[in-house]
Amino acid sequence: MEIKKDILWRVYVCFLGIVLLGVFVLGRAIYIQQVQGSFWKGMGESLHLKYLPIDAERGSIYSEDGNMLSTSVPIFDVYIDFAADGLREKQGKRFKDNLDSLSLSLANLFQDKTMGEYRKNLQEAYRDKNRYYSLKKKISFEEFRQLRNFPLVRLGRNKSGFIIDPRDKRINPYVLLANRTIGLSRLDSTKNVGLELTYDSLLKGTTGQRLMRYSAGTYMPVEGSELDPVNGKDIVTTLDTYMQDVAENALMKMMVGNNSLHGTAILMETATGKIKAIANLGKQPDGTYLEDLNYGIGKATEPGSVFKLATLMSLIEDKYITMNSIVDCEGGSISFSGLRIKDSHLGAGNITVKDAFLRSSNVAFAKLANQYYGAQPMKFIDHLHKYRLDTLTGVDIVAASAKTTIKKPTNRSWSKTTIPYMAHGYEELVTPLHLLTLYNAVANNGRMMRPYLVSAVRDYGIDIKKIQPQVLVEKICSDETLFQVKECLRAVVDSLHGTGHKILFDSAYAIAGKTGTAVTALNNKGYNKGNKIYQASFMGYFPADNPKYTMAVVIQNSNESKLIYGADVSGTVFKEISDRIYGRYLSNSNFAVNTTADTSMSNALGKETDLRAIFSYMNITYKDSATTGVWRLMEMSNNVASLNSPSNTTQPGFVTPNVIGMGLKDAVYLLENKGLKIAVSGRGKVINQSLLAGTNFNKGEKISLLLN
Repeated sequence: MEIKKDILWRVYVCFLGIVLLGVFVLGRAIYIQQVQGSFWKGMGESLHLKYLPIDAERGSIYSEDGNMLSTSVPIFDVYIDFAADGLREKQGKRFKDNLDSLSLSLANLFQDKTMGEYRKNLQEAYRDKNRYYSLKKKISFEEFRQLRNFPLVRLGRNKSGFIIDPRDKRINPYVLLANRTIGLSRLDSTKNVGLELTYDSLLKGTTGQRLMRYSAGTYMPVEGSELDPVNGKDIVTTLDTYMQDVAENALMKMMVGNNSLHGTAILMETATGKIKAIANLGKQPDGTYLEDLNYGIGKATEPGSVFKLATLMSLIEDKYITMNSIVDCEGGSISFSGLRIKDSHLGAGNITVKDAFLRSSNVAFAKLANQYYGAQPMKFIDHLHKYRLDTLTGVDIVAASAKTTIKKPTNRSWSKTTIPYMAHGYEELVTPLHLLTLYNAVANNGRMMRPYLVSAVRDYGIDIKKIQPQVLVEKICSDETLFQVKECLRAVVDSLHGTGHKILFDSAYAIAGKTGTAVTALNNKGYNKGNKIYQASFMGYFPADNPKYTMAVVIQNSNESKLIYGADVSGTVFKEISDRIYGRYLSNSNFAVNTTADTSMSNALGKETDLRAIFSYMNITYKDSATTGVWRLMEMSNNVASLNSPSNTTQPGFVTPNVIGMGLKDAVYLLENKGLKIAVSGRGKVINQSLLAGTNFNKGEKISLLLN
C-alpha cells in the first residue's frame, strides 16, 4: 500500500510539472506574440528587406558655346525572376514556348554564347527558381531597345520575369578635349578630379531609395516601393570648344615635333578672367600624349624669365628705376657670393632697363633687385604678395590647385643669393595660372580678375545661378608703372632685339608679352651639364593695343628636344593659337579662301550628305555615280569631284569595313555600330587600319586606326 502511494505521488508531481511547463510555454508564447511581436517581426523583415540607394541622373557639363563636354548615358543590367507567377503558371508553358526563340535572339544580339548555351543556362535557372538571375550587365541603350522586343521579354515584367536595372555611365563626347579640366567621375566621388569633383554636390543630385528583398543570396527590388531620386544640375563652363580645340592642336603639334615631356596652354578672357581654353598634355611611356595632369593649375615650377615682369613692376612702382634707367649688364656675366649668373647672349654693357627686359638679361635684373632689395627683402616680398603670387588663384578646381612657394627671410633656405635669383625666376615655385593672372591684370589696366571655369548652373535648361566675374585686386600698381611695363612688354615683340621678335612680330595684330627659358634639373640630379633640361614659356596678350585675351604657354622640354628657347617653343604655340582666334573672332576682314584649281588628285571617304554640303559651300562641281547607300568614295582632280560607292563599307554581318580615307568621326560611327572597339593614334584622316577590310572579326574585337 505504501508503494502504491509513493508511485501515485511521483506521478502527480510529474503531471503537475508538465502542466506548469505547458502554462509557462503558453504564457511565454503569448507574451512574445502580443508584447514583443512587433519587435521580432521588424527584426525578421530587416533580415530580408533593405533599402538600397538609387543614384540620381548626374548633370551634364557644357561649354559656353553650348557643346556637351561630359554627360551620362544609360546602361542597363538585365535580371530574370524565374519564380515570377506569370512565368510559372500552367506548369511554365509560357517559358517553354518562348525558350528557343528567346535563346536564339540573345545569341544573335550579344554574340557571347551559342543558342544552345543560352538555352541550357536559362533552363537551369528556371529549374532552380532563381529569383534574381543575372542575364547580362552593362548593355547599351541600343541593345536594350532590341532586347525589349524579344520573345517573352515583350510580354512585360510580370509575365516574363525580366527585370531591367538602369544606371548611368559617364562619358566625355570630345574625349581628349579639356579632359583633365572637365575631370573624371568615379563611383567613389572622393576620387573624382577636375570640375567633376569641385561641383560634385550639384552634379550628382539627390539619391533616391529602393526597397530590396534578400533572396537566394542576392537582393531583388520590391515593385512599387521606390523613392525617386532628384536629378543633378547641369553646369556651363567658360570654355569655348573652338578655342580649346585650337589650343590642344597647337600644343600637341609642338610637343610631338619637339619630343617634349609635358606642357600647358591657358587662354583667359582679359576683361572677365574667364578661362576660354586650357590644354594639358603629358608624354606617356609609349610615346603618346594624353591629358594626364593639370600642368597649368596643379604644377608649380621655377618660372624663369617670365617672372621678370613682377620684378620690373616692383622696381618701377617703388620709383627706384624707370624703363629708361641705365643698367650695366657687365658683358652678360656676374657673380653673387660665388654663384655665377649669366645671360643667354653675352656681350651687353650699359643699356636701358627697357632694353634689358626685351633682351631678357638675367644679370641686369639680378643686379637691380640685389641693389634695391638686398638689404630690405620684405619690400620685394610684399609686392609679390600684392600680386597674389603666394596665394591660391581662386580658380574653380580647388583640389588640383598647387601651392606656390615664395621665400621669406625667415626660411632656412634663405641666403644672400636668394633675391638676385628670385628676380630672374629661380628660388620660387609658381604655377602658370598664377603668372597668367598677373599678366592678365597688366593687360586689363591693372585690375586683377579671379580666373574661373564655370559661368552658370542650369536646371532643366534654365539658368538658376550665374557666376559673375570677380575682382581680386582693383589696382595692382599705378598708371605710371603700368604704362612703362606695357611698353616693355610690347618691345619684347616689336623691337628688333626683342627675344620674341623673330617668332611673333609678323602677326596681323600687335602682341605684347615675355619669353622665358628656365633651366630645370633632369630627374632631380641637379643642374650640372648633361643633367639640365629647359622649360620654355611665353606669356602675353593680344591685340596689344586693346587686349581681349591673355595666354600662357609653358612647355617642359626633354634632353632630346631640338628647340629649347621660350620664343621658339612656346612662342610658336602662342602665335598659332592667337592667329586662329584673331582670325575667327577679332578680325574685321575675312581670310581669303584659295579655291584655285588643284591639279593633284585627292581622295576622301565619307557620308554623301556631308560631302555634298562641303561641295556646295566651296562651289565645287561634282558627279555622283552611286545610286544607293550613305557612304561615298570621293576622287577629285582639277577641282572636279567624282563620287562612287565604296567597297567593303556596308557589308552585312561581322565583316570589317574599309574606313581608310575617312575622318575620325565617320570611322568611329561606322566601326562602333559594327561592334568593334577602337584605338586611335594621330589626327586627321585614317591612313591605316589594323584589321583588313573585308575580313571577319569577333564582336568587341579591337581595331587600331592610324591618322595622318
